[in-house]
Amino acid sequence: MKIIVPFPYYYPEQCAGLNIIDDILHHCAKENIESLLYVPTPTRNVRKDAIWKRSEIIGNGLIHIYRFSMYKEGKNPLLRALRYLFCEIAYLHALLWKDYDVIFIDSTPPIQGLKLPLVKLFRKKPVVYNAQDIFPDSLVGAGLAKKEGILWKIGNFISNITYKYSDHIIVISEDFKKTLIEKGVEADKISVVYNWVDEKKVIPVQKEENPLYDEFNLNREKFRIVYAGNLGHAQNIDVIIKAAERLQEHEMIEFVIFGSGGLEDTIKRTLIQKHLKNVKMFPLQPASKVSFVYSLGDLCVVSCKAGFGGSAMPSKTWSILSAARPVLASFDEGELMHLLHAYNCGVYTKADDVDAMADAILEASYNRHLCDEMGKRGRLFILEHLTKDKNTQKYVDVIKEVVRG
Repeated sequence: MKIIVPFPYYYPEQCAGLNIIDDILHHCAKENIESLLYVPTPTRNVRKDAIWKRSEIIGNGLIHIYRFSMYKEGKNPLLRALRYLFCEIAYLHALLWKDYDVIFIDSTPPIQGLKLPLVKLFRKKPVVYNAQDIFPDSLVGAGLAKKEGILWKIGNFISNITYKYSDHIIVISEDFKKTLIEKGVEADKISVVYNWVDEKKVIPVQKEENPLYDEFNLNREKFRIVYAGNLGHAQNIDVIIKAAERLQEHEMIEFVIFGSGGLEDTIKRTLIQKHLKNVKMFPLQPASKVSFVYSLGDLCVVSCKAGFGGSAMPSKTWSILSAARPVLASFDEGELMHLLHAYNCGVYTKADDVDAMADAILEASYNRHLCDEMGKRGRLFILEHLTKDKNTQKYVDVIKEVVRG
């Protein structure tokens, strides 16, 4: 069996979601499934000493990586749009001319589905769509579009094409599945496969063994709230800053933010203007330090803007739990809330509710042993349900079934 995968990024680039596709391809190789990965030449967050080739073979000779030339992704919206278009032309060429048995496409970029009618017409090959995001709902949550606005309608049109011409859709939560059913997608066409974490790489680290305390000059005795990830509108970092503002009289409570993104400079200015000495900001750390980052936290934050939780299921949740730390959720009511309550592995507060978040942090700071117990239960949940091998196998099973069908 041979699977073709058009994808926007691959190592040595560093960005969210790369581990998902890489783990899937390597598990396919373990099952003797050959993969053809088509990606642009690396430009995003590439280290100067990184080594890569235009064409290479990995995964015991079963993963073929083909990189086509493409200019760097910048901030100019017109150039970004043209880059998407040029990439789509390259993907289309591969899908029309290469030999394969099944197409595996991702929800990034969201226009991937536009080429499916043409490809299905000429190649008649099955398509598995990996919905890591729901478009255009994600644009609304990020503040980039208004519901029923022109951009939203265009996005909805594109998404409907993607859903129609996909033979099977994999989503990352039950909430996602519910959302797609409400959009008219047949339930039996959707499988839920949660994202996973490499439980052997993201592990608990004891305070005395964590080098980040010394690297960033952090006091090991303080009760610490950690946020790590993108600093954008959808993540609602503002709720964390406001909670910190209300707790600044409690000297033993400290907030640490590791991140980068569109609001990074704005957040830094806010911290200066409000004189918030209980918040420290550091650059986003490499994947190799995830265990150290989350092990710093007595509570680790997963946050979103109100109304955005129905089209988001942050994968960082699993990394936090794998590091045996409890989740502090500032999120819409839904699947994440039920998970934290069912397994007692974190604290839930409603999205945008600053008072509830501040109160939850203060109460937890008086009961540190309960945080440790919640963290242990979270680690156990990961080991029982969300290990890499278990969940990548579910992807492979779906791919095989679609080809057989």
